[in-house]
Amino acid sequence: MSSLKMPEKKVFERLFDRSGYVLDFTDRTFSEFFREYQINIDADKYLVNGQSKMKRLRAFWEIESDLLVGKILNGLLEYAQVIGNLSEADLKTAKQIIARLLGEAEAKPKNELSEDEFLQQSFNKIDLSRLELDTVFQKVISQRIDEIQKSLTAKTPLATIFLCGSTLEGLLLDAGTKNPKKFNNAQSAPKDKDGKIRLLHDWTLECLINVAHELGMLSLDTKKFGHTLKDFRNYIHPRQQAVQKFNPDEHTAKITWQVLQAAIADLTGKRN
Repeated sequence: MSSLKMPEKKVFERLFDRSGYVLDFTDRTFSEFFREYQINIDADKYLVNGQSKMKRLRAFWEIESDLLVGKILNGLLEYAQVIGNLSEADLKTAKQIIARLLGEAEAKPKNELSEDEFLQQSFNKIDLSRLELDTVFQKVISQRIDEIQKSLTAKTPLATIFLCGSTLEGLLLDAGTKNPKKFNNAQSAPKDKDGKIRLLHDWTLECLINVAHELGMLSLDTKKFGHTLKDFRNYIHPRQQAVQKFNPDEHTAKITWQVLQAAIADLTGKRN
């Protein structure tokens, strides 16, 4: 049982509760978020208060330890900051509570960058030649990168997000196609209901990111913020965007562009 006090719980409810929803998570992405921490949030023990995402989160912080609750709240807070529109007072208080739950030294792993630190990184001019793409594919990727930069200038965040997401997926799929044995033998390679490795072209962007990180092709921060890009890219479906009230802004677009640049730098071995 965590040591969260009633006033502290209210802070996180103000930050995360969206009328029973938790931020803009769907049932699927909410479960995926917890799976990254090896937690099954759909387990019966978290359904004692009801099945809504916020009720399951409340049950989670009632049942689990300070350390585990602190890690989850820290992850949710980082995600909430990407979405934006948070109370600065609540944000400051939440960080103090999380630091107490984790212990000051554990609030952020040494090799894990914060969002601000990630965005402050600079990358040299993109050099696709080091990726050894075939001529036609390299031309397509170059055109997409050009369009991404134009979208950033034109301040069209949705276009930027979708282009960055699909371009990253294409590059990782190309890497997997060139290294099929390594990708298929990775522990995080996705399996079908019979336990067989799925065909590479059926892998989701999430799976490609996880395996590329496991194989040392993507750094930890690229994986972390790559999953954020993956979640944003899911809003390519207008109905899902409308239901979740997702309204990306220029800041969101910059994060996705930074993820793509970092991934290319990782894949080419040019990361600073």
